[in-house]
Amino acid sequence: MLEKVVFLDRDGVINFDSPDYIKSCAEFEFIPGSLEAIRRLTTNGFTSIVVTNQSALARKLISAAELDRIHAMMKRAVVSAAGRITDVFYCPHLPGDGCDCRKPAPGLIYQAQRKYDIDLAAAVMVGDSAKDIECARRAGVHQAVLVQSGTAHDVERQLRARRMVPDYVADDLLGAVKWILQGFR
Repeated sequence: MLEKVVFLDRDGVINFDSPDYIKSCAEFEFIPGSLEAIRRLTTNGFTSIVVTNQSALARKLISAAELDRIHAMMKRAVVSAAGRITDVFYCPHLPGDGCDCRKPAPGLIYQAQRKYDIDLAAAVMVGDSAKDIECARRAGVHQAVLVQSGTAHDVERQLRARRMVPDYVADDLLGAVKWILQGFR
């Protein structure tokens, strides 16, 4: 059973987000420090798994093949920086489709749990939106960290309105990882 697992949202956590969606490798730009953060997770024995909503597929703005190319490029860059992303789970649906995989629903985390036998009570989720934190809570993930590197505004207020608070708030993924690693010394 995997116990040291960190679930990572993609857009706004690993790479810069865009209101026009990330539709190609050329539009994908790592947030400064995110490659180092994933390297630190890897060298400290953590398994990094990306869980991301990608409605650009349902909107026909990107093909599944192009999304796979983006994720392959992202994983290669992470490996080049001495890190590792074990897997990427994504929801291709629109917000109104009623699926169980679009965050804040916990379906993506449950898919990863089944595939890798993950102890969710020991896992951490890092995201930049209220739906990421809510997803972690609904899935039973031990800790949820909010990063402020995304484009969403008033996330902490949205969470308070839902009576949810993150376990920690960091400027970016590197700050989140530094906090996570302090808890595992």
